[in-house]
Amino acid sequence: MTTGDSGRTARVPTGGPGDPAISQRAEEELKERIRKGHILESPDEMTPGYRKAIIVQLTVQADTELMSAPAYWMAARHAPSTNTQVSAHAIIQDELAHANIAYRLLEDMGVSKERLVYGREPHEFKHPYGFDQPLDNWAELVVANGFFDRAGITLLGDVHRNTSYGPLKRALVKIDMEETFHLRHGEVWMRRLARAGGEATELLQRCVDWMFPMTIEWFGLPDDLKRHSGQLDYRLKGLTNDELRQVWMSSTVPLCESLGLSVPAHYDADSDEYLLDYPFPCEYDPEAKRWLFEDGEIGWGAVFERWKGRGPMNEIYVESIRRSRATVSSWLG
Repeated sequence: MTTGDSGRTARVPTGGPGDPAISQRAEEELKERIRKGHILESPDEMTPGYRKAIIVQLTVQADTELMSAPAYWMAARHAPSTNTQVSAHAIIQDELAHANIAYRLLEDMGVSKERLVYGREPHEFKHPYGFDQPLDNWAELVVANGFFDRAGITLLGDVHRNTSYGPLKRALVKIDMEETFHLRHGEVWMRRLARAGGEATELLQRCVDWMFPMTIEWFGLPDDLKRHSGQLDYRLKGLTNDELRQVWMSSTVPLCESLGLSVPAHYDADSDEYLLDYPFPCEYDPEAKRWLFEDGEIGWGAVFERWKGRGPMNEIYVESIRRSRATVSSWLG
């Protein structure tokens, strides 16, 4: 069911079986209503195309929030004090709650949270490749907060401003506020490490060296190679991949430059955009945590193969999420 411009309720025509023309007309009619500002409030209003697009979007969102928790938890062991460890654990608690929100919205669409969390193989999760990497020290944790959580704010902030799905728009109010705290935690600590100088600053630079390109890749295919526009057509987001990448760089590059950290990107006044100073995309050595700039640009097919193969911590992180299930179930009888 949908609410038309008059406020009256109207049923979305889904067409009969084997009638693709009617089904396609229903999709185009929904897109037109969305272009005029219509907000969906229930899965009952969704066409098959809309439902498929938002399920993909929410699954990526939920999996990303979920897999950030074990990555941050293992790195929090390296916190320099009890107070800083408590701050890291507060971030982890937030991330788990954010994941639950997205999985709960998926349940409204008939998708089983139980299956998503416990019924998939580790390589089937849809989180970014960055959360398959080990965070081996406190500096890597805070740069992850500064870079990865900035990417999350960039992506989800755009969704919050533009999404045509009302329940998600309202849920993102809480999520965006809490992600801003995570970002602030990361940036404050990056400034502290930069001011400390010596080994602390050298370690911080090494973190930036591998995590900056990792986050650049996070935003996906360049626009000229992107084939599917369902999220834009249904107003599930407002900006393209390259536009989102530019938004992220417009905050991150100046931050790093202000801290005396080098990044492989710069602002170009002629084009009024940030340009990368390395082949994009390129190969990554996960054991050394090093991007192989010297080997030149690779095709996105090779990137997708790396993503599908997941990273070195994929199975460990998934298992850490699942391991207490049997114990807790026995407690509950």
